[in-house]
Amino acid sequence: MTGENETVRCPFDFSEALEFDPALADLMRRESPTRIRLRYGDADAWLVTGFDAVKQVTTDHRFSRAGIIGHDYPRMTPEPIVSPESINVMDPPHSSRVRHLASQAFTQQQVEGMRHRIVRLADQLLDEMERQGPPADLVQHLSDPLPQHTVLDLLGIEREEWPRIQESVRQLLVVGAGNKEASVSAKADLTAYFAKLVEQRRNSPGADLISAMAAARDGEEQLDDRELAVMALTLALSGQDTATCEISDIVYLLLTRPELMERLRSRPGTLTDVLHELLRHIPFRKGVGIPRVALEDVELDGVRIPAGDFVHVSYLTANRDPERYPDPHAIDPDRPNRPHMTFGWGGHRCIAMPLAMAELEVAVGRLVERFPGLRLAVPPQEVRWDTETIRRFPLELPVAW
Repeated sequence: MTGENETVRCPFDFSEALEFDPALADLMRRESPTRIRLRYGDADAWLVTGFDAVKQVTTDHRFSRAGIIGHDYPRMTPEPIVSPESINVMDPPHSSRVRHLASQAFTQQQVEGMRHRIVRLADQLLDEMERQGPPADLVQHLSDPLPQHTVLDLLGIEREEWPRIQESVRQLLVVGAGNKEASVSAKADLTAYFAKLVEQRRNSPGADLISAMAAARDGEEQLDDRELAVMALTLALSGQDTATCEISDIVYLLLTRPELMERLRSRPGTLTDVLHELLRHIPFRKGVGIPRVALEDVELDGVRIPAGDFVHVSYLTANRDPERYPDPHAIDPDRPNRPHMTFGWGGHRCIAMPLAMAELEVAVGRLVERFPGLRLAVPPQEVRWDTETIRRFPLELPVAW
């Protein structure tokens, strides 16, 4: 039993398939925010786990993302992934303006206009997998390349530049302390690259996301060059992160739970609902993301959080809150549709969520349709999982059909 004010050391290094991190599960069972210590950063933080409490922190302007800038804040990686100028560390009203303008490129209508490009990219990748024949590594053939190719294609980046961008992004996601120098170099390279790209698009717009965001207007308001470059970098990062992991994770669950795969094959119209339930269930990353700072003393679930303290929220535990999701650890494709937190919440919810969902719908939908006999080519316990980054995903997913 830990004392009321005791700090819990949280390596958050659990990597066993898609099992829920026992350390997070233990923290969930506590009635109120807990003090935690992460691997990096010079301070402790509060961890908030319940759905309603996470919702409060992510929507309450007394908790500031911008306040972490200039501090060695508690985090999972040696080098902060987020840049100081990123939209992810802006507060309203500045973030509201940038998000409103940038989100004009990701409306449902805009994304539907992009869907044919995603289908084309997915079919090219699946054609190649079919040509090579089984067994095939689904990570190599679909999960890794599709989100990366999609976002780089939609950003209008030349194909010969793709490997360079992909490697720089990968460097930013490694957690080992020995990677700090490479991370700093990768971030500088990407920042300079996108600054130059934005300048080119201002002079010569095209049918790409950067040009679309540059054209966005709200009265006299528009995104400046620096904001555009940061948004492009954020998209490039997210293109190699959540969607990449989720395709592999979702397919792994479908291949190890035959009743879910059968549900999709017999009722393809339920694809989106099934995907949302799997997104709620899957622990798609390790630990926590970007913290906030309390700008004043705040009472939260019976605990006084003093001004200046760091506060982390866990979207993973919020997605398993039994108060919101009865029998939360079960996968229930018929669960009443209640929004989950896999894409964040509040002022920092992912503006590209419609694009990510389109990628998942295309990837999983085309895979199930084209390969009716798809199965794992190895026993589930032989699938190897990532242990080096903050993400949760299989390194290879050998399949046959």
